[in-house]
Amino acid sequence: MKKINQFLFAFISILAVSCTADDVENKPILSKISTPEITAPATAKQYLLTEVNADTDVDKFVWTAAQYSESVVVQYSLVMDVSGGDFSIPQTLATTSNVTQAAVTVKTLNQAAIELGALPGTPKQFDVKVMASVSGGVPTASAKVITISVNTYSGLIAYPFTDWYLVGDATVSGWDNNNNNQPLFRGGTNPKEYRFTGYFKAGYFKTISTLGQWAPMYGKGDNGTIVSRAKDADPDPASFEITTAGYYTFTMNTETLKYTLVAYDASAASSYARIGFLGSSRTGTDAGWSGDDTAMTKSTFDGHLWTLKVTLFDGKGKFRANNAWDKSWGGDTAFAAFPTQGTSSGDIPVARSKYKVLFNDLDGIYMMFPNQE
Repeated sequence: MKKINQFLFAFISILAVSCTADDVENKPILSKISTPEITAPATAKQYLLTEVNADTDVDKFVWTAAQYSESVVVQYSLVMDVSGGDFSIPQTLATTSNVTQAAVTVKTLNQAAIELGALPGTPKQFDVKVMASVSGGVPTASAKVITISVNTYSGLIAYPFTDWYLVGDATVSGWDNNNNNQPLFRGGTNPKEYRFTGYFKAGYFKTISTLGQWAPMYGKGDNGTIVSRAKDADPDPASFEITTAGYYTFTMNTETLKYTLVAYDASAASSYARIGFLGSSRTGTDAGWSGDDTAMTKSTFDGHLWTLKVTLFDGKGKFRANNAWDKSWGGDTAFAAFPTQGTSSGDIPVARSKYKVLFNDLDGIYMMFPNQE
């Protein structure tokens, strides 16, 4: 009986290997027949971009279809680099699936040109080509490129807010007023309300609104009020005091001129090895929701604070822990939110720009500073 079992096992093993070999032998080999080539617009075209037309189409780019030895779905990317560049780190103007044309908006072309070094008001030349890729095949690119001239506008998005930063020996920056000072998180629905929950050393602090300057400033007043120092000639207000190092929540309202400073129990708070950002705003398409998120950098001063510098596109985004969906945070308001002021399970609206992003995993607070260099 034992010998029969051994014989059957050997026979099944040979059959499995034979089938596997047949599968590999019969699998079609995908090979490239032709690469896509741009047919419109013509090379040497000049574009003078204006902000008033930001949401309109600047042009339609058309290309020939890539052909392969088998019928496959072809993904196309319309990419741009500086004239003479090697396209190792290009800007993507559009992506399509089996579609051989794409309309590009003024603001998309404008931001791509700025990312590649264009100065507003000064024409600069760029090369544009098409990349084609298929599952199981080697990506191919246009053999030819077209060269266009782009005259950009500033590309800055509207950001009508005042930001406030911590300064003092109780904070990460010490009394240096331009040393990566910790911003207060601004309310998403009331931009006059500010909050920060985090670690403070024993000592003192104030708030300033312009890095590198000591005014405008807010300090401590009587009966839970804040005192303004609007200009350098004004008296220096008293500091807020932290008697014992630990976690605290500081809030202030620049309309009511009230503040609170209360201890925060962080002993039961989760500690995360990774926080990341993801969403359609990462790529300008829904593909930004797939794959790994973009990892943020954890603060060495406070392990619940995270930062990220990144170029984002028109779209939406979210924060999540440990590159998984077990724990995630969202919001309803652009640029900033904290609990009762815009944080939610929804997706955060994002406009195309280069951002400095801040996130606090204790309460889901976020700040997104656009127009970064």
